[in-house]
Amino acid sequence: MTAWRLTAPVDDIRPPLAEVRAAGAPFALATLVAVEGSAPREPGAQMLVTAQEYWGFLSGGCIEADVARHAREAIAEGSPRRLRYGEGSPWIDIRLACGSAIDVLVEPVAAEDKAVDALLEAHTARRPVLWESDGTTRRVTPADHVPAFAWDGDRYARLHEPALRLMLVGEDATALAAAAMAREAGMEVVLIAPGGPETPPFAGIAYHRGQPEAALAAVGIDRWTAVAVLSHDREDDERGLAAALVSDACYVGAIGARARLDARLARLRGHGVSEAAIARLHAPIGLHGFGKAPREIALSLVAEVAMVFHARSAAARSAGVSMSSTAPLASVSR
Repeated sequence: MTAWRLTAPVDDIRPPLAEVRAAGAPFALATLVAVEGSAPREPGAQMLVTAQEYWGFLSGGCIEADVARHAREAIAEGSPRRLRYGEGSPWIDIRLACGSAIDVLVEPVAAEDKAVDALLEAHTARRPVLWESDGTTRRVTPADHVPAFAWDGDRYARLHEPALRLMLVGEDATALAAAAMAREAGMEVVLIAPGGPETPPFAGIAYHRGQPEAALAAVGIDRWTAVAVLSHDREDDERGLAAALVSDACYVGAIGARARLDARLARLRGHGVSEAAIARLHAPIGLHGFGKAPREIALSLVAEVAMVFHARSAAARSAGVSMSSTAPLASVSR
């Protein structure tokens, strides 16, 4: 390694793909289509590769540089490749620390590919879609409640859901720390600070200065959205919290001492929130075991939101049937 690869932690390739698409640069997608044994990533993990850069990782750093090399050759040749690493691979000098075997489909994609346009449009509109490809032809179709990934040996289907979005109500140190951590974790962040400064505290987040209830309604809450109230028992915040609890939000939390929780719940009932909706509330906010410093509270919150979101996604995946076990053992095909 000659330099730190700061693009490695990128898990959702759609944001960098939008930039690459806008620049009109040729690129390739590398998709982990099958795993035999244990591995750091599940089938469906992807890398985005251009002539100068690549985003994401497929196997904990063992193969990414080689995948990028193949991807650039595939771009130059205009044809896909299937790569085999681990047991059965022709590249005995590239070893997988986990001892497994994996198959990767590398596909060059034209910048003007209509499927790319459809994928990015759905991403902006927060609509789930299914990306299907055999390495040569691609299509994007509306999809929901389907397996996250499927592979039949020739063609894969990958579900692209809207990004996890965290809406934070507050303006103190904890809210700022949570916004920064969530952004770094790859979440879409919306900061709501009623009457706050005219400009956001930093780039890369959405910012609203109105009342929480109105701001939540303006942005919209879907089931890929988490809402966290980090201000302290203001009446306008309670109305926003009530609106979040009766929405489709995947997570709703509120900061505050346990001693004041009963009074907060009584106010929520006064806003017409049902007992079933109140039962969804995470309060006090965050995972147990952390300290009370702003960054520690923020870390416990971001971790709890991620845990709830991914637990739901895992439950949805378990309801589907993966076809990855049918992948052929050929190491490379062109």
